[in-house]
Parts: sequence; C-alpha cells; structure tokens
Amino acid sequence: MVALAVVATPAAAQAPSGAPPAVGVIKVSKHPVTQTERFIGRIQATARVDIVARVTAYLQSYDFKEGDEVRKGQLLYRLEQPPFQAAVEANQGSVQQFQAQLANANVTLQRANTLLNTPAGQQSTVDAAKAGQGNLQGQVLTAQAQLKTAQINLGYTTIESPIDGKIGRTNVTAGNVVSPSSGTLATVVGQDPMYVVFPVSVRSVLELRERYVPLGGFDAVKIRIVLPDGRTYGQPGKLNFIDNTVSSNTDTIALRGTIPNPPLPQKGVDSVVRELYDGEFVSVLLEGAQPVDLLAIPQAAVLTDQQGSYVYVVGDDNKVARQTVQLGQSQPPEVSVLSGLKEGQTIVVDGLQRVRIGQAVNPGPPAPSAADAAEKAVK
Repeated sequence: MVALAVVATPAAAQAPSGAPPAVGVIKVSKHPVTQTERFIGRIQATARVDIVARVTAYLQSYDFKEGDEVRKGQLLYRLEQPPFQAAVEANQGSVQQFQAQLANANVTLQRANTLLNTPAGQQSTVDAAKAGQGNLQGQVLTAQAQLKTAQINLGYTTIESPIDGKIGRTNVTAGNVVSPSSGTLATVVGQDPMYVVFPVSVRSVLELRERYVPLGGFDAVKIRIVLPDGRTYGQPGKLNFIDNTVSSNTDTIALRGTIPNPPLPQKGVDSVVRELYDGEFVSVLLEGAQPVDLLAIPQAAVLTDQQGSYVYVVGDDNKVARQTVQLGQSQPPEVSVLSGLKEGQTIVVDGLQRVRIGQAVNPGPPAPSAADAAEKAVK
C-alpha cells in the first residue's frame, strides 16, 4: 500500500494571533481499491422438482422424513401395486398366446410352400397362410407393447427422487387415491450450489461491462452476499449469466451467479443444516477479483452542500481553494475519487472549520485522530 505523504509542520501547534491557521493536510495518492457494487437479490435453487403421481392408485406410504435431505433415486412414495402386477401378468399371457399362434402359423406356411410343388398344393393356400402369419406377427407386437406399458405403469407405483435435495412436506397422506391430476405430492429443492439472482439497471450493466470485460468478463468479478441478519456469507460465488432481455417495467437486466451452500457443522443433530434457503432475500456484493489503483481520500476530508461534494485544496502558496469532486464507492474510512483531484495535490483533512477560501493556511501533519483515519484509509 502507498502511504499518504504528509508535510512536516504539526497542525496541532498553536499559531500566534493573526498568523495563518494551522491545518492538517495530506497528499492525494493512488492505492489498491477493491471495486464493489451492491444490489438486492434472492437465492434460487439450481434444481427444483415437483413430485407427481404418474398413475391412479391408492397411496400406501411415504418413506421420507419431511424437511430432510434426500438422494437421487431414494424411494419417496409407495402406491398400491397388485392391480398393476395383475395387468403385467395378463399381458404376459397374451404375448405367450400370440407367440404360440404365430409359431403354428409359421409351420402352416412352411407346409403350404412344400405342398405347392406337388399336385396337392394350391397358391391360394400359401397366400392364406402368409396372411395368417402376418396377422399374428402384428398381434404379437401389439401384445408386447401392451406388456411394456403395463410394466412401466407398475414401475410408477414406486416414486423416487429424481435429484439430490431437500424435500418439503407431503401434501397427500397414506390411504388417499392419487392420480396425475392430484397435483404436487411434495417438492424437492436442490441445495448445493445455489443461484443468486439480482436485477441491475441497464446503466449499471453498461458500466460493469466497460469495467470488467477488458479484464476477463465473468472471471474478473466475484460475488459475495450479505444475509438478512447483516452477516456477510463466508462463501464467495461466481457470476455466470446475464439475461438477454431488459424488463420493460423496471428497466433492469437480471444477473445470476452460483454460490456454494455446504452443510454447516452440527453436533448432535441428525438433519443437515445449510445457510442459504431457496427464495431468501439477500444483498449482493459484486466485487472485482483484483484490486485496481484509484485515487482515494479520507471521508473526513469531504464536505457537501447544495452544489455537491467538495474538498479544500492547498496550493503552492499555501492558499486554500474549493475543489468540486465526483466520488466513487465508499469503503469507510475512505472514499474513491472519480474526478476533480489529481495525484499529488494537497488537501485539508484536519481543521476544516478554520479554513476560508482564498485564505493562507499553515499546513502540517493531521492531528493524531485524523492521522489515524488517513492511515487506515490506505491500508
């Protein structure tokens, strides 16, 4: 870090009556600043599945604890199976029946073709045998398809989780008839990682693009979130998506990042606890991955009136001038300066109440409290 230069005369020294007032000053310099933008967003699950019944049957049981995390392929619901097992067996019988008839039709056709070369053979007999064989081949295929459908429906009587995630409460209990029209039985929400989605004004998106695209685009920024209780979440995230449409109602574009959501350490607790929840309201900090060198000054040096923000600049003749500044992001106790100051200029940070525009001053190092603030501003 670059320390702010100070001149040598102590500001705390008492000036004789009529002498220029003593003020504490520093020289403006550049130092690394992590650029940060703050937005409002919500946590969103990367995967969310509504569990529904695929067949109509009685619900025998649900085999999970509401609110627990489940694994992909874990059994969730059992439906009544005997009617579906009976349908499978009935279709298996139909397949075997038509296969036996087809085998007989094949023998009949072979016999008719053999007799065709003898005085007893007739072409019409061969044609009829071929027709019978083709008809039975079709019936076998139909019976096999019906058997496959019955087997699929039997499989639907056990409902498994299609993803890893946390399951909510069940909307249907054992003993009820469920069907595809019954709606959602339960919902499974993916837990790790999570999305964080936040709207950004078009103007801000353009500014972010100009700032970060030359530095690597998505890789040049990282995401941190501030939880509803004010804590900064310990896991950083990555920006991975910018929507392709501007909202006509708010003139914003949705940005999205992924952020880890690992289990929290727990003792004596069976269920898995994580920090982030689907739908949670958070603040989003979009940070530059690498600090950049910017002009920065202590916030104590900045004054504000109806004309805007300004500082007192001390010239080579030790006279004070007002200098309007455009400020960037604030990271107490410092604030970055976008325009209005140049590196190396001297500004007043201590004794501002004694300063008059155009008046000569006796510049020196800031008082200890102001010096500490200035020192913190560059660390």
